[in-house]
Amino acid sequence: MFFTLPDFSDISLRDYQETMQRPFFSLAKKKRIKPIDYLSPDKTVHVHVSANPEYGMATIWDADIMIYLASHLNELRERGDNDLSPTIRLQPGDLLRRICWGVSGRAYERLIAALDRLQATTIKTNIRANSKTRETTFSWIDSYTHLVDEKTQRSLGMEITLSKWFFEGVMDKRNVLAISPLYFEITSGLGKWLYRASRKHAGGNGAEGFTIGFETLHQKSGSESSLPSFKNKILELARANNLPEIDLEVIGAETPRPKLKMVMRKYLEGRPPNDAKAPPLPSPQRAAASLPRTSSAAPSPAKPTPPIATASAEEFVDPRLTRGLLTRTAASLKFEDTNPADPHAQVYAEAARQAPQPPRGSRAQDILDREIYQAIREECPGWDLDVLMKTFDQFLGANPTELPRNYSKRFYGFVKKHHERNKYQLPGF
Repeated sequence: MFFTLPDFSDISLRDYQETMQRPFFSLAKKKRIKPIDYLSPDKTVHVHVSANPEYGMATIWDADIMIYLASHLNELRERGDNDLSPTIRLQPGDLLRRICWGVSGRAYERLIAALDRLQATTIKTNIRANSKTRETTFSWIDSYTHLVDEKTQRSLGMEITLSKWFFEGVMDKRNVLAISPLYFEITSGLGKWLYRASRKHAGGNGAEGFTIGFETLHQKSGSESSLPSFKNKILELARANNLPEIDLEVIGAETPRPKLKMVMRKYLEGRPPNDAKAPPLPSPQRAAASLPRTSSAAPSPAKPTPPIATASAEEFVDPRLTRGLLTRTAASLKFEDTNPADPHAQVYAEAARQAPQPPRGSRAQDILDREIYQAIREECPGWDLDVLMKTFDQFLGANPTELPRNYSKRFYGFVKKHHERNKYQLPGF
């Protein structure tokens, strides 16, 4: 009776616009009980989100499930299916794989907890009400059912019923926007919200993008962080500037009231990042002055200085555009091994031994998600994770097509396999 949803490699993801630009979700992983109470600057739109004390408020990570279901409904509508229902039947493993949560037992527990929060969180808003004086009260999902085999405890399928407010909103194709599949790889709660807000605000504004003050952005996010802390986090995201599709630029960072400019990167192709001008080339005199002096008594014969070519800003390559070239180049630099596709092959361990020590801040404890790091320590004790990470990185460097969506989860699987194969080499086994 259950069916799988369409493969997301063949369809584009869709997000519901009304939930992208206003505070509907908690941005923190810890349980949030404090309600969100938002009123737009023009006093016309309000959103009130209250949490169930037992489950807490639905988080921005829980919204991954809603994006998945909205994309499914949008695809069925575009295929001409006229018998659409807010009740969707699916295999939970398909959902978990598509949103990059993994399919471990812990991932299933995380899914159930997310569905509990989505069902228990209550939203009151006048968005899409018949008049601005009325409001609608709903939860993200009305109910869900999970069938489990009594003998094997394996999942037989899941049935999720969406709220009428969300279902009707997604059914209007004017209310949905395409988003990048890389959205699911964003790990920061604020980063996930900022991508959705940027996609909504800047998507249709071309190269001009959209500029907004930090104070207004803070109000629209519903973040529990103080304004100074929120500013610092936004500055970090803008400095990294690695959100999918979106280019971020801070205007007036040193002023009391900085602003954030958001532009879709597709409108910046052929120009340096943030419209920066190319730095001037050094003159021959400066170039000569920068050369190191020698102690030789006899100077070398002078050579004519070749003319220095001038370059326009259009000739400089955007560093972000080189990623594909580097990936294709690295694909040809594989280790010579009888089984290079196996990350546990001895050749990668040998290469890791010869590789230089990673810089400070690149240890496994610094890179891995805290929960995964603790799980590895408990389930696979006795191993030097920094050494294993160097081996794993050697494998990824030689096989760029194997680059994972979630590094921590992929490394977790690598260590578990290594532990199964080699645990009897450890003292005590």
